[in-house]
Amino acid sequence: MRNQKQEVRSSLSRRRFLRTTATAGGAVAAYLSFPRKQFALNSETLKIGLVGCGGRGTGAAVQALAADQNTVLTAMADAFEDRLKSSLDVLKSQSGERVQVDPGHCFVGFDACEKLIHSDVDVVLLAAPPGFRPAHLKACVEAGKHIFCEKPVAVDAPGVRSVLATVEEARKKKLALVSGLCWRYSTAERETFKQIHDGAVGKITTVYSTYNTSPLWNRPRQPEWNDMEYQMRNWYYFAWLSGDHIVEQAIHSIDKMCWVMNGELPTKAIALGGRQARLGPDWGHIYDHFSVTYDYASGAKGFHHCRQQQGCANETKDYILGTKGSCEIEGSRRLHIIRGEKEWKYEGQYNNMYQAEHDELFASIRKGEPINDGVWMTHSTMMAILGRMAAYTGQSITWEQAIHSQENLAPLKLEWGPTPFADVAIPGQTKLS
Repeated sequence: MRNQKQEVRSSLSRRRFLRTTATAGGAVAAYLSFPRKQFALNSETLKIGLVGCGGRGTGAAVQALAADQNTVLTAMADAFEDRLKSSLDVLKSQSGERVQVDPGHCFVGFDACEKLIHSDVDVVLLAAPPGFRPAHLKACVEAGKHIFCEKPVAVDAPGVRSVLATVEEARKKKLALVSGLCWRYSTAERETFKQIHDGAVGKITTVYSTYNTSPLWNRPRQPEWNDMEYQMRNWYYFAWLSGDHIVEQAIHSIDKMCWVMNGELPTKAIALGGRQARLGPDWGHIYDHFSVTYDYASGAKGFHHCRQQQGCANETKDYILGTKGSCEIEGSRRLHIIRGEKEWKYEGQYNNMYQAEHDELFASIRKGEPINDGVWMTHSTMMAILGRMAAYTGQSITWEQAIHSQENLAPLKLEWGPTPFADVAIPGQTKLS
């Protein structure tokens, strides 16, 4: 079992490695040269609030502070006090006096996000479990806050519909809304997808993606934990909180499929999935593998495979086939190649896409030209949910059936105490509601 400090160190070290690829003179270099002592608030200072103090949220806060010299972290929120305190310790060590969170601005519990939003912050970083994302997004936009929003943005169709409405409201209010689907902020991916959209491989016929990796963390139940605390501390393994790993993790690959198709949505999906290696109640009720086929009205097919199983061959790649050629992408290994009538290989600089998200977010706020990633980040989330629905039920599910589903995965009450445990979905028996 990994504790939070280990998770944070892992998250930050991974991003620290990527940071070394950033171009000279960028926002990170500016931050590193910025004096950490005697920082004074002024009328141009942007106050940041962090919701969700795990490794990803802590890393996002470091990157947000690096993105703009005149920012401070003034408030934090999490369901658990111990996780908030651990995150705060890491942030103080990483960002010094840019972290100005006093005890009165440390909020804990189910209403922590609401309290943070009303604590005079300008920008909110949303990194709590995805099941809370629709409500958190709505509250932030209603309060007029700019947002960095981790992926995915919902775990079920009612959540997706709520987010789409919130996205439109953010647009009307001219609020920045940047997604944590980080590959959209990679310079290599941007140039590769530009080549594809400009016709380098011709008409798209097939997109094939893999996100096969190892299992993640797991926290054994402690005697003092009630059902709700156990599920919240192991949120990844309960679909009402995570959406299952096809929605929480493999959405990166599904989002790239959406990107390749230039926003065209699939008409239906059929899938398989289940639990073979990750069994027992310690792993909640989610699957450990999925395989999904998406159909498009244009005649194209999308194939996605994802797995979280120990001791297996790992691969995270994207293959795009067209009438004039093919493209192979493995971003983590810096492989971006087009073959066919037009031979092409990305040979430019590689940026830190995690940092770029925040650089562009804060730059858009300063310019008064707010970025809004809302529609595509929500469509990608729904596409991942569609794949899960098809696998859980064993049925061919249309986009229209999925987007209009009334299935609400959340418990009836959000309170500490007894909480129902969902059954493992059985294809052919589990129904779509």
